[in-house]
Amino acid sequence: MTTPVTIIMIEDDEGHARLIERNIRRSGVNNEIIPFSNGTDALKYLLGRDGSGIERKDTAFLILLDLNLPDMTGIDILRQVKDNEYLKCTPIVVLTTTDDSQEIKRCYELGCNVYITKPVNYESFANAIRQLGLFFSVIQVPSAAP
Repeated sequence: MTTPVTIIMIEDDEGHARLIERNIRRSGVNNEIIPFSNGTDALKYLLGRDGSGIERKDTAFLILLDLNLPDMTGIDILRQVKDNEYLKCTPIVVLTTTDDSQEIKRCYELGCNVYITKPVNYESFANAIRQLGLFFSVIQVPSAAP
């Protein structure tokens, strides 16, 4: 039996968050989406009360991660998730305005699975998210535990 995948969206721009969720839904993805507007709250949720991640070991997550957050960088979140024994297999999609080649390389080196630069144009952004939603509907995601 496959565990339902919970999408964790870490995005501080409320407009982008609404656009992302709306267009993921338009592509037919009905998974639970839990939004966070900062990294601190997202990491508290993912790592649980004791900070070990064991509370979430039987949960399948897919993380949508913005790199530019008010309290920490997405790189910090990426590093902590990929260094955690229970979360390290969690797919992470970096979805950000940053298109710096060094930043892209760094994210892949730290273990991000997909790096997408947010298009500036509204319709292009909406279309990119719908296509991402179609991708979500076919990928397999492991539960957090090894």
